[in-house]
Parts: sequence; C-alpha cells; structure tokens
Amino acid sequence: MNEKHILAIDQGTTGTTALLIDHNGRVISRAYREFTQIYPHPGWVEHDPQEIWAVTLSVVTQAVLQANLNSSDIQAIGITNQRETTVIWDRETGMPVGNAIVWQCRRTAPLCDEMKSAGWSSKIRAKTGLVIDAYFSATKLAWILQSSPSIRFQAEQGRLLFGTIDSWLLWKLTGGKVHATDVSNASRTMLYNIHQLNWDNDILGYFDIPFSMLPQVKSSSEIYGYSDPQLLGNEIPIAGLAGDQQAALFGQACFNSGQAKNTYGTGCFLLMNTGKQAVHSHHGLVTTIAWALNDEVYYALEGSIFVAGAAVQWLRDELKVIETAGETEALAQSLPSNDGVYLVPAFVGLGAPYWDMHARGSLVGLTRGTSRAHLARAALEAIAYQTYDVLMAMQGDSGITLQTLNADGGACVNDFLMQFQTDVLGVPVERPANTESTAIGAAYLAGLGSGFWKNQEELTNMRQVDRKFEPSINDEKRALYLQGWHSAVDCALTRTK
Repeated sequence: MNEKHILAIDQGTTGTTALLIDHNGRVISRAYREFTQIYPHPGWVEHDPQEIWAVTLSVVTQAVLQANLNSSDIQAIGITNQRETTVIWDRETGMPVGNAIVWQCRRTAPLCDEMKSAGWSSKIRAKTGLVIDAYFSATKLAWILQSSPSIRFQAEQGRLLFGTIDSWLLWKLTGGKVHATDVSNASRTMLYNIHQLNWDNDILGYFDIPFSMLPQVKSSSEIYGYSDPQLLGNEIPIAGLAGDQQAALFGQACFNSGQAKNTYGTGCFLLMNTGKQAVHSHHGLVTTIAWALNDEVYYALEGSIFVAGAAVQWLRDELKVIETAGETEALAQSLPSNDGVYLVPAFVGLGAPYWDMHARGSLVGLTRGTSRAHLARAALEAIAYQTYDVLMAMQGDSGITLQTLNADGGACVNDFLMQFQTDVLGVPVERPANTESTAIGAAYLAGLGSGFWKNQEELTNMRQVDRKFEPSINDEKRALYLQGWHSAVDCALTRTK
C-alpha cells in the first residue's frame, strides 16, 4: 500500500506550481507552467482566470503522473495563491465576467486618491491594518462593478461571486460547491476587519459592494470541501488555504513572535510574525493576519516590494540584455562594485515604506562604460536595498532587532543576491534546503488540517538549511552603498518622503 502524500498548489503571479510532498516533508514530484501576462494599458495588469484554472489542473495532473501515483495516494490538498488579485464570476455558469485584475495593476489609483480625500486613510488603517492603495482587492472589485451597468445589475441580483485566486480555485476544484477563503487572504482585500474578524459593513457601503458576492471566511487549516471526483478521480479533502506570503512564513516554520522571512519572487515580501497581537505600523508597513489555526488568529507585519524578480524579467523580456535570469549571478560577480549605477524598479509605483503609487522607475549613475553587467548587478542590488528599507521599518515598529533573516522564493538561489543581501543588512541570511517555502507552507497547513502531521513541532523538526550567508563588508562600505541607493530613490519618488 502506497504512503499518503500532500498535494500543494502554489498559484503564483507568473505561473502555477504543483508539488507532492511525503510525510518527511520531502518533495517527490514537481510540475510548473507559466501563463499569459496581459497588459491592456500602461500600468494595467490582467490574467485570464480560465487559463489559470486550466494551467493549475494540468500541473496537478502532471505532478501526480510524474510520481507514479493516483488520487487515492493523496491525503489532502493545500492551496496558496498570489494575493489581492481579483476575480468575479457567475455563480450559475461559472464564467468570469472578465479578466482578473492582478495585484500589480495600478488602474485604481484614482479611486484610492478619492478615498484618501474623503478622509478614509485612518479608518482603513484602524479596521484592516492596511494603507489605501491600488495593490489591494477592494478598489479592483469596485472598479469592475463601476465599469459595467450589466455587471453591477447582476451583482445586485446575487448572481455574481467575488474571490481572490484561492477562492476561485477552491470553487473550481469543488465543482462550484464551496465559495470560501481563509483569514489571511481576506485580510488582504481591504474589506475585512482584522480585529473583529468579519467583512466590514462600513467599507462595503463606501464601495457599494453587495455582501452576497463575498466568500465565507474560514481558518487557514481545516477541511473546506472535497475535490470533484471527475477532476482527479477521487474526492480529496482540501484542507489548507493561505495567501502566498503567509504560507511562506508558515513554510519557514516562523511560528514564534519575532521570526521573519523574505520571499524573493516576482515581488519581494518581508513578513514578521507578531504573535496574537496586531502591531500597528508607524513606518509605512501593513498589519496583516498571518494565519488562523486551532481557533487562534496570528498576526504579522509586512512590507511589500512590488518589483523584485520582475526587474530581472524586464532585463530579459523588454531590454533583452540577458537570455535567462540565471545569467545575472555571473554578470554581477564579474564587477568589483556597482560603479555608482542604481536601478529603482518603480515600474508600478513603490510599496513599503514609501507607498508612492505614482513613482516610476529610475536608472541613475550611467556612464559610457556602463555595461549589461552593471544593469544585471543593479537589478539584483535593487532587490536587496528594497528589503533593507522594509526591514528597518519593521524593526522600528516591532522594537525587535532581527538576528537572522530566512530567505525563500525563486530568486534566493542567486548566491550574489543572497551575499549582497546579508552585506547590506549586516545580519546573516539563511536559505533553506527547499526554497519553495510557499508551497511547503500550503502543504503544512493542509497536513495539519487533515491529520497528516500532528503539530507544529513536527514541522519545525523537518526544516533543513542549505546555506547561511554571513556579512563580509564593513559599515563604511555599507553606508556608501545605501547612500547611493537612497539618492536614486529620491529620483523616482513623485513626492517627498
């Protein structure tokens, strides 16, 4: 009789990954596929929800086949997802009303400006822990409802459902039986009161969003429903849900207050577990729900960097100065320093701690001798500098000085980036043996929710470290690098800091 496994679905911004994980936490099978990025106008980003679903189903099937398993060998499914991305679909037909509006999309910046002008900034912060920004789901949902009288009419008739990508996949996997989300995803919508733990009627009223559209909010680890047997061959419990960054925090076993991780992906996301206390930020961070487990809610401070690995994709796809992201490591290492070249990748504005929706990218310090190696290095350094800015804000809010930063995500395999990150921060950076902490976190939550693993202590004992990077530069050199970076940021900002 085959051992049981957990199936983890990691639905990211540029592609979907499916992992099969055994009881020892080892990945025995992995499948991945990218999907289409849609840019209808400058600053707008969309995805096709139907394509996301098709890609997700294909990688799940591929991962199971690669492992030479079948659906009866899967104990439970965990889902983690790109957060804030907004989908609306018809509850009867299952058809989306249009493309999903992606978290990176800036089309709703004017709606955010209107809300700020109406005096909502402090109320939103108090209720949701967030700042008013186009990043979050609320204005995306409002924009869709305002864009079409037909969509508005259907929503008011109770025909339409709203969800972030976790809700969309859960609904599709259960054959339309379950419309739900977990607290971590709900806390990213700018519609959810993270203290009272409910959809906030005042905010819904401001945006004129019908309550009937909203998913039921559940914990991050419980059985939400079962997969349609026509999809995978058996009814499999879906037992874990979490937004990707919270899932990564869980996957890194950052279960205690003060522990933090940074995920180096399309964007960059630094989260610190603050335990059962929601810590208010005075430094441009957001307060968010980390997860709910065993009827207890845990909170986190978060700093969001909109463009991290996406800057490397820009070098590859738009400038065509590299063919693969992996080339950047050798190019960056070929230079003894950055020679004063800095890239501020504010392609969709700047997130924490600046929160300037209208900032745009800047490339400074160019000379005739500037080469593609300088551009590659500048793109990698920008990831580390942005992380520094967020970590300083986080330490200011929490009063905790980090001893070690846990790293994960696709870009953390880049040794130059990890070494430069530890040099800029002045604290060690630890890379786990399995860098796919997001998917691992979804698996852990599903495993706990289905009885596959007993407790968090068991999960902590499974974590393995690949490499620990130690700082190698002095304070003077670190200060010079940071001074150049902050001067470059000033060029990108549209307002004073």
